[in-house]
Amino acid sequence: MKIGLSYSRCIKDIVNGAVDIRDVLVIITRTDFDPYVEEQWKALWMGYRFGGNPEWYECSDQDEERYLEVTKELWDSGKMHQPRKFGAHPSRRPEIWLEAVLPNSELEHNPAAKDAWDRFQTVAGLTNVRLNREYQ
Repeated sequence: MKIGLSYSRCIKDIVNGAVDIRDVLVIITRTDFDPYVEEQWKALWMGYRFGGNPEWYECSDQDEERYLEVTKELWDSGKMHQPRKFGAHPSRRPEIWLEAVLPNSELEHNPAAKDAWDRFQTVAGLTNVRLNREYQ
């Protein structure tokens, strides 16, 4: 499971297929908008696409629908947290994604973490949680 730290960079990764939306635990953004308020969405889309965000320069008008669709899916599933809505002003971090669990390479050197992960996998399997194969 992944924790995203940038709306613009994470949404782009999901839309481009680099990250599966089902593997997203939460995206913690520096934005403050509601994707269902058309004026707010349009301002965000135009700001990212034409306002100095090189990661979105190659986006087309057709991409807007897909970006909005993914944004609303994250919003509706409670996977988008916007600290600015609560008065916080987070700074931009260099990381785009953090892993919510340790990969095998880390678990090999930490027996307690490996045991906890193995137990989690058992419980997750009993509750039909989809596990990311990278960590199995």
